[in-house]
Amino acid sequence: MGQSAPAVGKESRPLASLGENLFSSFLLPFAKGGDCVEIIRAEQGSPLWDRLISYAACCSWKEPGQHLAQLLRENRLEGWESVFAALEEGQIVGFCTLLKTDYYPENRYFPWISTTFVEEPFRGRRISHRMIEAAAAYAKSVGFARVYIPSDMTCFYEKCGFQKIDELENYGGDRDNIFAKEI
Repeated sequence: MGQSAPAVGKESRPLASLGENLFSSFLLPFAKGGDCVEIIRAEQGSPLWDRLISYAACCSWKEPGQHLAQLLRENRLEGWESVFAALEEGQIVGFCTLLKTDYYPENRYFPWISTTFVEEPFRGRRISHRMIEAAAAYAKSVGFARVYIPSDMTCFYEKCGFQKIDELENYGGDRDNIFAKEI
């Protein structure tokens, strides 16, 4: 089942106190010419936050991207909830979120790693896998022992160390697989 949220507020440690901003940035080397993709946890009100709003609103994954843009525009992420951006040479090429609720009337699990998207030309380079790792590492840093991913996909999340634990009906009436991973 789900777990209660870790204490967040005055007693929680800011990310920067974890040493060198431990979970806000990851460099991912790739074989082609030493290119690197950086995974960054965007801070509310930062230039990256504003760039993510524009990027998500116009990305090819229309409805989820526009929904994320609205969440960010309205500053609706609270406490430990976060958005992560994948950047290559400063260009946003993908995003994912860590949220308390997702697209389910029966929301018995959290935190959710959700809204994972990578632009088509950048797929096949494990960028989504690295964003998921960054979100899970951040969840662990704020006190969670498990993370969940909702998806209609199979096989991909198992490669990331997740196991299918359930199915839930989403607001659209479809059933999605629920994957979990101990962190």
